[in-house]
Amino acid sequence: MPSLIITETLTQTQHFNMEQDDRGRNKNLGKNFICRLQCMFSHSTSERLSLEDTQQWSQSLERLLESKYGLATFRTFLKSEFSDENIEFWLTCEEYKKIKSSFRMSSKAKKIYEHFIKAEAPKEINIDYYTREQIKSAVKTPNLQCFDDAQKIVYGLMERDSYPRFLRSDIYRSLLESLAADAVKG
Repeated sequence: MPSLIITETLTQTQHFNMEQDDRGRNKNLGKNFICRLQCMFSHSTSERLSLEDTQQWSQSLERLLESKYGLATFRTFLKSEFSDENIEFWLTCEEYKKIKSSFRMSSKAKKIYEHFIKAEAPKEINIDYYTREQIKSAVKTPNLQCFDDAQKIVYGLMERDSYPRFLRSDIYRSLLESLAADAVKG
């Protein structure tokens, strides 16, 4: 009986220590991530990551993606889950829409199809058969809108699935906690 009590006490102590380690790790995760984000963008502007901006990411996926820090954080989160194909496709489509040259458009459309749309593509996105076939035809004579339907589907998937998981993730929560702690310190 005494060995059972000792074992239970050790287990409870180990569990408590693991929780403390997790809290410490999460605090460091937030601080480390803030440093990495600011280093990524330090060359472009003096704009710093703020608690207010970070809190606004929870208002909508659109708000998150409009923020350079938000986008970088969301991409990091998706990569950590091995599910970054949707954001990569969405961003690639945004870049594709800026193409002016019909030659470049044709070349880029084929690359997007091969990389994201085609069955068994390296970063195949989850779209229905009809949309896939529609794009397959459209890529033969591409225009700026040939990926719009797939992009809307992917955005909806991210909004309903990836985005809520991101808001509950350790990355986002620890980032908020670190920024809040820094704001309190002044």
